[in-house]
Amino acid sequence: MPKIDPRRLPAFLADPGGCRVVLLHGDDPGLIRERAEALVRSIAEGDALRLVEMPKEALRSPAALANEAASSPLTGGRVLVRVRDAGDGKQITDAAKAALAGKGPGVVVIEAPELRGSAALMKAVEASPQGAVIACYRERGAELSGSIGRILGELGVSAEPAALEWLAQRLGEDRMLLRRELEKLALFVGQGGRVTPEDAVACVAEGSALDLEEALMAALSGEVAVADKALDTAFAEGANAVQVVRAALRHVQRLYQASLAVAAGAEPRQAVEALRPPVFFRHKPAVERALRLWRSSALEAAGNALLEAERRTKTTSIPAEVVARNAVVGLARQAAARR
Repeated sequence: MPKIDPRRLPAFLADPGGCRVVLLHGDDPGLIRERAEALVRSIAEGDALRLVEMPKEALRSPAALANEAASSPLTGGRVLVRVRDAGDGKQITDAAKAALAGKGPGVVVIEAPELRGSAALMKAVEASPQGAVIACYRERGAELSGSIGRILGELGVSAEPAALEWLAQRLGEDRMLLRRELEKLALFVGQGGRVTPEDAVACVAEGSALDLEEALMAALSGEVAVADKALDTAFAEGANAVQVVRAALRHVQRLYQASLAVAAGAEPRQAVEALRPPVFFRHKPAVERALRLWRSSALEAAGNALLEAERRTKTTSIPAEVVARNAVVGLARQAAARR
């Protein structure tokens, strides 16, 4: 069986057919675990007698894996044999080959994070019509938003598109952390509820990150007092100087991209809408206001100043927090002078 096409993956996880060995690999251990557990649910169906957890140490005999997969549970049905953190040694490769050639309806699920494409285990499973290889790489953009929506659906809730957009930007690519936060969010809105952007912000966002965003939006719009106060709160809630400067640099870089579109003839609103990843809807008015104040040449200079500020947080005797605050408040004063 070839590598599983992502479009076929949900159907395969629900019913792997006559497949004997499923190899899960990639750079996202949380996604590997999630897909392995989907196979456990579809094959073992909640029956503990149909699930065998086999440690790597038990694979010294190549036949051990095949024998477990060929066993018949007392309660009937197919058995699933799960091997975690398999790596790429001769023992696991030989055991997988034996399982692929073995008898019985059981399925072996091998979890091998960071497995190389040239690994002997990968080649053995790929070459067999009874094998299946599933890549589990960190999701981004629309793919991540789609997965968030699907997980929320599994948890019994739905979400507005703007909420999915914000969650994809905020939660990032760590699947285990993402699922934990979505479970908390589902409890927050209740079974059958619909997640709004306000729900997502209230339940998921960390205080320091929210206050830092508020400070940067205010700074680039020329609201000096608001930016300074929000910085106070962000620092009090755990933000550090380098985090502040780097976040400011990201905001300036995105604004610079939009300013180039405006210079080419686009309206500020169109330029903001075209940014990728999309600007969170609650921030769009502030970004549009900032775009009307800053030209691309000034934003380029601001970016260089922030790079210098980050260097100074690490190389001078001035307290890093003072350097970061001066950099952000300096942006606010420049924007205020342009208003």
